[in-house]
Amino acid sequence: MVIDGYEDDPLVAGEELLSRPGFWAAYLLWLCETDEGDEPDPAWFGADEADADAAYGALSDEEHWPVFRIPFGDGHCAVVLARNFAEDAGMEYFITHPAWGRRGHLATADGHQAGPGLSWPELTHIARTPDPAAPGVQDPSARLLLLLPALGDADLPVDASDVVRDALIQVGAAVDTAPSVAEALVSEHSLWEPATWSLPGLSPLSGGQEPFAGILYCDEPGSPRYGIRLAQGISREQSDRLARALGTWPSD
Repeated sequence: MVIDGYEDDPLVAGEELLSRPGFWAAYLLWLCETDEGDEPDPAWFGADEADADAAYGALSDEEHWPVFRIPFGDGHCAVVLARNFAEDAGMEYFITHPAWGRRGHLATADGHQAGPGLSWPELTHIARTPDPAAPGVQDPSARLLLLLPALGDADLPVDASDVVRDALIQVGAAVDTAPSVAEALVSEHSLWEPATWSLPGLSPLSGGQEPFAGILYCDEPGSPRYGIRLAQGISREQSDRLARALGTWPSD
């Protein structure tokens, strides 16, 4: 697999890892501290410690960097990439399109993290608008959970934890612990501060750029989307198509 900017790195399609019993524990357990102070347990995800360790080994393999493709409207694709450098491992979240000259950066989760990268409406819209004609993850629950670490939204709907709970149960999480795990993932994970998202014209963060309608700006200074367009160097037409694909701008 080749992705622009990672031509010399050992990328491999990661979608088959989703079927491993311990995958979701390996991917999300580190974000699952709860108010009760319980030590995160792979059993919350329907896995045992051996399963989780094996899945984590595959997810963090320095010789095979898993890439998870999440295709959505009009040829766009959200990508989660495990950047498995020995001394600088992390997860990258971005959006691509074949017509773009470069990626749209969403978030980076590592020792020098950058985010948040998605609002709640964007996250849920991408999750429920798969493109069966394109390779990648099609299951809405898996799509939502893969992109969930990039979320940071101060204006969550009242049912946000319920939506995540249902997704967790769909991928095999324990029914009795799924509510508390969902609450931890949505409201309590500490990657970054919850952000406010607004459309151009409602935000002072355009930085002198001519605003393109429909693409949300983020007010959190640590976000790659703070005061700038999600995808740099794209045309207004391409931006309009992206806004419609993200569900933040009306369809024609």
